[in-house]
Amino acid sequence: MWKELVPLLGPASAGLERFDGLLAAIPNTHILLSPLLTEEAVLSSKIEGTNVTLGEVLEIEAGVESEKLTQSKRADAEEVLNYRVALQACADQMKMQPFSQQILRAAHALLMRGVRGREKTPGSYRREQNWIGPDGCELKQARFIPIAPEHLQSGMDHWERYFGSETEPDALVQLSILHVEFEALHPFRDGNGRLGRMLIPLFLHQRGLLSSPDFYMSRFLEANREEYIDRLRAVSREQDWTGWCAFFLKGIREQAAENESKARRILALYNRVKLQIVEWTRSSHSISAVDFIFKTPTFTGSVFSSFAKIPKPTAYRMLPILVRKRLLREIHGASGPRAAVYMFSELLNIAEGRSAF
Repeated sequence: MWKELVPLLGPASAGLERFDGLLAAIPNTHILLSPLLTEEAVLSSKIEGTNVTLGEVLEIEAGVESEKLTQSKRADAEEVLNYRVALQACADQMKMQPFSQQILRAAHALLMRGVRGREKTPGSYRREQNWIGPDGCELKQARFIPIAPEHLQSGMDHWERYFGSETEPDALVQLSILHVEFEALHPFRDGNGRLGRMLIPLFLHQRGLLSSPDFYMSRFLEANREEYIDRLRAVSREQDWTGWCAFFLKGIREQAAENESKARRILALYNRVKLQIVEWTRSSHSISAVDFIFKTPTFTGSVFSSFAKIPKPTAYRMLPILVRKRLLREIHGASGPRAAVYMFSELLNIAEGRSAF
């Protein structure tokens, strides 16, 4: 019912345009917005039941050994890191060709690599009937039953053609329909929710609504998880397409504003820190150091030296300066063979949206 959606389309589109204008002004978005991508992966996975924070994911990635980082936390972190890898792989592939089912299946294989559900034929569509409901429920108790496996490929073919279609009246409404239809088809045995949310920035980028696939919507969906799920179900249960589309457009508008605010703060922080590190260290490697700590805000000294391509003596001279100036925080001291671990707290607080670090 377009009459109900028209008032929402302008603000959602305008919010995206403002955010995209900022993206175009940010040098090396894959570096500066890296913490936002990791936060997106954390929140999208949280909707599916993981219980690991942004800080814990980055500590695990940095190789931190701590009793609080249980095996369960480490398993959840692997799911988050897989999400990040799969999204980047899709974006890289789409530089060479439009989005396709081949790219989708490859992304699913990466998403499920080495994590729970890895035995459920990663990268392949399901060959048996699945359903959505309470853990362990039978088919007759299901809240939703997706398409039968013998009709799934036909359904996905239709879905793929709709993804690439540019004849719809509005691309954002088309995206909202694509998302709900993907979740309704539920083509894989596991990982459909995360994959469906991953498709949002990929579609926006392919359609030219964003200059890069850096749009993060899972914070809105996780914050409104109950309504998110209810709206999805209401489409199949009551044919309430308009209600779903209105909810989705509201999410686009709110997340565009939040993403823009965070990106502006990160850009301002980058410009400030770039000058500060040059002044503090007087090193020709200052800019390499800045780029590294923005892309990898939790790290050890050896990783800092290797990946920032800074000579070890210079790297180990710089780190104490950055700690003393309170730009970095040493969250785990060196102990025997275990290296010290550093955190760029101010950047992570922007990504988190609160003073969490």
